[in-house]
Amino acid sequence: MRIKIDTLLVLTGLCLGSLPVFATEIAVIVNPKNPATRMFSEQAGQFFIGKSNQFTPVEHNEGAALRAEFHQKVLGKEPAQVKAIWSKLVFTGKGQAPREYASSAEVRKAVAADPSAIGYIEKSAVDDSVKVILSVP
Repeated sequence: MRIKIDTLLVLTGLCLGSLPVFATEIAVIVNPKNPATRMFSEQAGQFFIGKSNQFTPVEHNEGAALRAEFHQKVLGKEPAQVKAIWSKLVFTGKGQAPREYASSAEVRKAVAADPSAIGYIEKSAVDDSVKVILSVP
């Protein structure tokens, strides 16, 4: 009986270990002068896949863990899928890919400087220079 329980615990651990683990709370941010106060994930996601040009999206660099996490949690897509969407929009002249920055501090600074920008950073990196319109656990 003891062997069966140990085997079950090991198998459970292996299964859980293969699931993606997202521990970062993400804040979708805009400039404080922006009139937006709240958004649903679906609304915010539109800007990051070119379905709306009401706001200018600001992204983390390709390959950044936070970018992959945001794409998965908010867009329900893998980074390669989002890249393909933007490649098509840029190629057809229907959109311009988001500006990319290396850190949350740089994204926050870019959003703080542009009233039409929308970006995302770790919730712990939020300060008074930006306004949070969506928190993604």
